[in-house]
Amino acid sequence: MDHKNVFAALQEVCSDVISALNGSHNSSNADATDRLLGVMRQIQEHGRAVEPLITGFTAVYHHYDLDAQTPGNGYRTLVKVVHSCIIHILQKARYIASNCTGAFFRMDHNMAEMDAYCSALCQLRALLYLAQVLLSDNAHGQLYSQEEGGLSERFEREYISMHKACFYGRCLGFQFSPSLRPFLQTVVISMVSFGENYKKQQTGLGIAALSFFTSGKYVVDPELRGTEFERITQNLDVQFWKTFWNLTETELLSSLTRITSTVVQVNVIFTIPAVSLSLPLASDPSFSVSMNPPVAHWGPGPVKVRLISHTLRQGQDSAELLALSRPEGPQLSLPGGFSRQTAPLSPCLLIHFHGGGFVAQTSKSHENYLKSWSKDLNVPILSVDYSLAPEAPFPRALEECFYAYCWALKNCHLLGSTAERVCLVGDSAGGNLCITVSMRAMSHGVRVPDGIVAAYPATLLTTDASPSRLLTLIDPLLPLSVLYKCIDAYAGESSHVTDKSFMQYSFICHTFMIIVLSLGHCLRYELSVSKASSDTVKLLTNFAQGATNWFQTLLDPKAAASSSPTTSSNGPLPSKSHSVEKPQEVKEYPDNFEPLRSRCLVDIRTPCTPIMKNPFVSPLLAPESLLKGLPPVHIVASALDALLDDSVMLAKKLRKMNQPVTLTVVEDLPHGFLSLLQLSKETQEASDICVKRIREVFKQEELPADQRQQEGDAIRSILAASALQTNIFKAAALWILLKSPCLTSYFYLKLKWFECLNVGVSNTQHCY
Repeated sequence: MDHKNVFAALQEVCSDVISALNGSHNSSNADATDRLLGVMRQIQEHGRAVEPLITGFTAVYHHYDLDAQTPGNGYRTLVKVVHSCIIHILQKARYIASNCTGAFFRMDHNMAEMDAYCSALCQLRALLYLAQVLLSDNAHGQLYSQEEGGLSERFEREYISMHKACFYGRCLGFQFSPSLRPFLQTVVISMVSFGENYKKQQTGLGIAALSFFTSGKYVVDPELRGTEFERITQNLDVQFWKTFWNLTETELLSSLTRITSTVVQVNVIFTIPAVSLSLPLASDPSFSVSMNPPVAHWGPGPVKVRLISHTLRQGQDSAELLALSRPEGPQLSLPGGFSRQTAPLSPCLLIHFHGGGFVAQTSKSHENYLKSWSKDLNVPILSVDYSLAPEAPFPRALEECFYAYCWALKNCHLLGSTAERVCLVGDSAGGNLCITVSMRAMSHGVRVPDGIVAAYPATLLTTDASPSRLLTLIDPLLPLSVLYKCIDAYAGESSHVTDKSFMQYSFICHTFMIIVLSLGHCLRYELSVSKASSDTVKLLTNFAQGATNWFQTLLDPKAAASSSPTTSSNGPLPSKSHSVEKPQEVKEYPDNFEPLRSRCLVDIRTPCTPIMKNPFVSPLLAPESLLKGLPPVHIVASALDALLDDSVMLAKKLRKMNQPVTLTVVEDLPHGFLSLLQLSKETQEASDICVKRIREVFKQEELPADQRQQEGDAIRSILAASALQTNIFKAAALWILLKSPCLTSYFYLKLKWFECLNVGVSNTQHCY
């Protein structure tokens, strides 16, 4: 529906409701009727004020798209969200106009519903005013405000003081696909119940169990739920979010996920030992370069990874790999005479870095879509369980992911692959790591992957405002205060070094490293043009590469203190906090308008350190010398994601450099939609887009539907009997979980037995 028709319909239906209410004679609900009349008049006023703003944005927002074929940016998203809010108001208002005189009409309930959406429209109107200032202040085509002390700080102050509870109560998730709203309601209720019992003397699962009995009040009282959610997001520390997000790692919840997930034959956790690796130079394989294990913050240490493969392949059951694997559960043996068949090595290898804001989750929380991908692509997947912040801030996670990537290249035969084609894939924080690992591979002179698939990546870990980041005011999965806590844990004050001399030294080394790398490329080009001897070209190229590696080695132990070439080396900037007892008025609001203010006023800690602008933290700020060597980058973003502008701006920057890049923007899905694979048709379609992009990297042709059906039937016929028995034991084990520990242990062992029969290997670490 055209936005002009939407606003015309809004005015008309509000007038209809006002007329219907004035014509009704219900003295028992006179107070609620009067309040509803006032709400409908306020909605009319907001509609008249918002319409010219929407008209202005729709006239220019196409200038901020990647191209005409890829519509998507934060300004479009704000218009889309306002449109969704008005559509909900229209639906509810039409119901009220038609039924307000009925005997069973609940005046109080409908008044509360309309009041909540009126509050939401009021706050969205405020966001449009802020976005209007952002539009006028920024350069043409620029989505981020990077001016110190500009709109970014004003938005932070507004976020602290503005009322947000209405978006977490009755209006929760109105902008998303209807099929996801029950899930979002469950998440928010679980979160506020968990937060109420947080810091009590219980384990994470114990708090979850206690929260189950206190969640009822948040189900029946949406206003209480919204107020409590607002309090939690602004007051509880990053440890709360780590604990809550890691609930998906518990055995009980992960067992429920495994019941509905794709059955795979290999699912093994193992650790990569902390030893130096020797890899050939990409420019000349006759020369090699040494790769040291991760050392940041606490010295050399192993890296934990998970190998997932739909079919058992050569090398995956080798003694060398099993020696690295971590045993879980009792060792079981298969009956004699059981034969196992191994498929040949795959030419492709998928390396995955999980999301979780750099602070939470492991590959276990992402198994549902990884198993599905392993089946659809028929390739082995190596997922890296990197160390998490704040205990392991930058650059520990980057070092571990890069080391795991190098190890996989050298030992691909153990993973069931020849690694002829290698693709990096990651979501959110994992998407950031895919890009930065590739940048680091290029700077070290080793082979870069053949392609990157990044889902809703975080490419700018700064506090700069953008139109899509204004959505953090209303997003139940990614509020601004939570985003800041994650940034601060990974690259904030807790992770930087305060030694000014070292900051200056690391800046000089980093700059010289880039100069030497660029010089090496120039020398190689000029000497090749002048037909100099190949030995001279190799000598100078390897000298440049060796100098680069030497400086990188110097920086590795304290790389957290390094800054980008565009970052000041005057030492770390102090974190900022804003007092909210008297919020500073934002002059961009009209004189007759003021957004609703929150009763939950706190100080918000704004991370502000040079590390945040390091190109290996915020790849959007990386110089062309680091981005030029990237492989094809495929980005899959969501139109309703607060990090949408991260994806759009990175794609535009790569496109401007003539780097191969694609951007796909899916509709009506929240940040983190890959983890919601099995909840809706829309999330499944978004996952299929990721699979399609990975196929492009692997140069695979998608199988015809009938052939995929035949292969699926063949696989199901092999595993049907044992899979059925497995699910029976899973259901039985869950049913008696709290009945008898002895029986639970018995069924758990039987469950592992039948899973091993599915896999066809003799070690239980392949069977979870």
